[in-house]
Amino acid sequence: MQSLSVKRTKTEKVVFVDRDGVINEDLIGDYVKRREDFKFLPGVLGALKQLVQSGFQIVIISNQAGIGDGEYTKEALKEITDHMLDEFKKNGIHIRGIYYCLHGKNANCNCRKPKTGLLEQAAKDIQFNPSQTYLIGDKISDFQAGKNFGLKTLFVLTGHGKLDQAKITPQEKPEQIFPSLKEAVEYLKERTS
Repeated sequence: MQSLSVKRTKTEKVVFVDRDGVINEDLIGDYVKRREDFKFLPGVLGALKQLVQSGFQIVIISNQAGIGDGEYTKEALKEITDHMLDEFKKNGIHIRGIYYCLHGKNANCNCRKPKTGLLEQAAKDIQFNPSQTYLIGDKISDFQAGKNFGLKTLFVLTGHGKLDQAKITPQEKPEQIFPSLKEAVEYLKERTS
């Protein structure tokens, strides 16, 4: 598990956001292995800026199994992350923390979503109330991790969303489903204003 965060202060208004498929294009069937592969989805920078302007602390949590499976290196992931953070900074978007699971798909670690290890690590660094905190993702494993940790969950149809939507059951479903991060952010702003 790799994390980038600053130490906790008071209880914060936090939203957890998955990376691939929510923030940037997900190369379905492959990995975002190089800086050149990382492309923001339409409307994402504006949506994240709205979250910041609404007082949210943004925390990115992402499975990066390509590291553990030997598809790309930690150095490549750092380059991608630095590029993403540079673009955020240019757009006035502050990221409170980033938590990556670097284990391979079959490692059976505690941090690969739908397990809650990344959220547990974030909770050590950032003070937030799970029952008032949202997680936005495009995979079943995203909202399962959120629910397993007591978070409210929002599902977007970008990335794997359209594929995974068919797997949602009445017994296990997110709070809401949206076409993209933009609409999820509008919903969040309405719910928390």
